[in-house]
Amino acid sequence: MNPYGIAVTLIVFYLFSELHERKRAFYTNPVLLSILTIAALLWLTGYSYESYMESAVILKFLLGPAVVSLAVPVYRGRETIRAYAREIALGIVVGGTVAILSAFYIAEFLGGSEDVLLSIAPKSVTTAIAIGISEKIGGIPALTAVLVILTGIMGNAVGVELLDALKVRDRIARGLAMGITSHGLGTARIILDDELAGAVSGLAMALNGVFTSLVLPYLIEVLK
Repeated sequence: MNPYGIAVTLIVFYLFSELHERKRAFYTNPVLLSILTIAALLWLTGYSYESYMESAVILKFLLGPAVVSLAVPVYRGRETIRAYAREIALGIVVGGTVAILSAFYIAEFLGGSEDVLLSIAPKSVTTAIAIGISEKIGGIPALTAVLVILTGIMGNAVGVELLDALKVRDRIARGLAMGITSHGLGTARIILDDELAGAVSGLAMALNGVFTSLVLPYLIEVLK
């Protein structure tokens, strides 16, 4: 198997992670810079995206266990999560609804077509769920996938800094905000700073995926 994809991904991410450790600025976010750099390398070298993904298939496979591993901090923080179960449930409903409505109406205000509106509505849940929802409500699954990834990247890059700027200190609230708005990439970012907030974020990511998949197909009929 060609090791090009694995080697390039690991080296690039390691280098930008080291840079981020030194600078600690949103513009040195290793996820964002790694994506941009790898995309530029593929374009400059003429190496196809399909070949790159095929050579990095092991990393793609490891995404599954990585997501499942988020259950570990959830288990560790189960007592606190149980104590705040009502607040978390309310946060999922309110946050998930606001994520849908804000994306839909901002895109509508900017003149987005109906296809774009339907594609952007599920952008705050994980890619696999968002694509399924997009197909069901008449959106463009490929566009939805891009929007989901961009949402996650932005949350990973500036989500924690934005919460700090807004003086959101409560660990449960921080976890809910990151998990609902920027799913896996946001969770991966905040769990590095606070395991409990990361646990809540992982739980919120999963529950928001369920909530959105159940509510959005009906809500979109009202919005249209």
